Amino acid sequence: MCGIALIISGVRIDLSSLLPDATNCSSLPQQSETLLFCVDDIKAGLRKRGPDSLGIKSIFLDAHEGRFLRSSVEVEEPADLTDNFILFVGATLQLRGVYPITQPLVDKSGNILVYNGEVFGGIELSNDSNDAEVLIESLSKCCNCLSHEHDGTCSSGKYSVPEFLSKIKGPWALIYWQESSKTIWFGRDALGRRSLLVHWPNIKDSRLMLSSVAPPYAINENSDFVYENGPSEPSFWEELPCAVYSLSMNASKMDGNLVCEVKRHNWHDPLLQELIKWDRTLVEPTPESLIEVHKTYSSEERVHLHQKVLAALKESVRRRTIFSGIHRGNAPVAVLFSGGLDSMILAALLDECLDPKYEIDLLNVSFDGQLAPDRISARAGVNELRKIATLRRWNLVEIDAELSKLTWETKHVMSLINPSNTYMDLNIGIALWLAAGGDGWVSEEIGENNKNDSECQRVKYKSESRILLVGSGADEQCAGYGRHKTKYKQSSWVGLNEEMKLDMQRIWKRNLGRDDRCIADNGKEARFPFLDEDVIRLLLDIPLWEIADLRQPSGVGDKKILREVARMLHLQEAAGLPKRAIQFGSRIARESNRKNFGSNRAANQASAGSALFQPL
Repeated sequence: MCGIALIISGVRIDLSSLLPDATNCSSLPQQSETLLFCVDDIKAGLRKRGPDSLGIKSIFLDAHEGRFLRSSVEVEEPADLTDNFILFVGATLQLRGVYPITQPLVDKSGNILVYNGEVFGGIELSNDSNDAEVLIESLSKCCNCLSHEHDGTCSSGKYSVPEFLSKIKGPWALIYWQESSKTIWFGRDALGRRSLLVHWPNIKDSRLMLSSVAPPYAINENSDFVYENGPSEPSFWEELPCAVYSLSMNASKMDGNLVCEVKRHNWHDPLLQELIKWDRTLVEPTPESLIEVHKTYSSEERVHLHQKVLAALKESVRRRTIFSGIHRGNAPVAVLFSGGLDSMILAALLDECLDPKYEIDLLNVSFDGQLAPDRISARAGVNELRKIATLRRWNLVEIDAELSKLTWETKHVMSLINPSNTYMDLNIGIALWLAAGGDGWVSEEIGENNKNDSECQRVKYKSESRILLVGSGADEQCAGYGRHKTKYKQSSWVGLNEEMKLDMQRIWKRNLGRDDRCIADNGKEARFPFLDEDVIRLLLDIPLWEIADLRQPSGVGDKKILREVARMLHLQEAAGLPKRAIQFGSRIARESNRKNFGSNRAANQASAGSALFQPL
């Protein structure tokens, strides 16, 4: 996981093609403008995401007689933040490549790249290569056509930047200066698996800014809690919608002042276009197909179907256990672990993909000691894993917390989840942040000379895993939420499909950016095997009634296809577990309701979806 940022100052930004109503966003900064935060604030937020190195590159801008001029790249940031400049900041958590790198990367042509992501396919990359270095080399070969709109290769035979980026399989967010066209390219992958926030210029701050995370000072700490229907201002930062964007310096529009026009570009890969649309061909079964003797698949075909899903998930996990950079300790990969269906599948598949010499950390957070449902299921889950993978050393890392003692931590996570601002976001964010930190306890056996008399003692343990597998996307794709059952009762199969589609099309905004920021703040990289492009495509090809059958009880029909996968992995107990969201399984939601509202009932009456604060 890395942290990236961009600041553009002293330049008029033309947003007319992107935000037609943004009439005030093209004004130049006023001399009296007071900046809300500085570059050091941005760096402070990024440094924790990328603890291995942090660098800055700046470009100073000028326009003269209708021509755009650019000086050489400078290492240090500008002394005067009202100057005309572009500033790139990159903090690196290096997980791939033999030699250390420092971002931003600059090639011999003057192109600049800051990158946060992983290439799991689509372009050639050896296991010991650094993907950022491969990307800047490949991007330097892209065309510099001013239109940037051709659908295929341009007349020069080169890929356009959007066309090349559409080829990447895996999570990414990047900012790229193309020297030959004087264009900044920026964006995030089509599913939004890496955070990238944007501040469009306005009267509060006329700079255009991009950042993986909002600075710690980007929250109005003096504002009171407000409810969903109460007064609230638009957030200073917002999640950048998933796309590729260009910001071009056009000399014909400069007229004495620097002008940049922002455009949004389409994805060129047909697979990405299908995943964004999230259209399923077989949604509503015929009555005959639900009768056992007339089911869509024979028993042999159904076994083959589940084997295909298992194989796709295993390949997805295998891709996400590739690392060649710095790793510490004996457990380079960990699992965010509740002992539930999704995390048990990921843990079992990780065991099959990871070299047996490594240990596996299972990170479990509880706000009610050993009594939290997720702690109970985690302990049962690790016992089941030890039965099917006897040679692996499994470390169940029990992370205990008391919400009343997390004053500083709560304020810090409020900054990380920004622009998300509800109690639910905060509860999930705190649980994820603590779990990713991996600072807890493990149980070790004592009295090993006599197994019958052996006991366990808890010892302090700090997980040093830099890669964290997370089960995001399983519930959205396989009907795991309670609202899915509600929608099925209301509108049958078509309504269920539309609800699942809505979940997948907004997961980048509601979940993934927030989760990425909370996990990465610990210097860890979240990887999402259920959101692999090939896994999503395969699940969409399967009839909905084979994915889930919500006529059946909870723990049976919801996520039906994943329950079959669990059984194929010999996880018989996990295959029957009901869904529990982390805020409920860890019991942070209960503790939060008691702290902020006095009781769960009072919290429900006040609405737990109320806003926490008024963002700047």
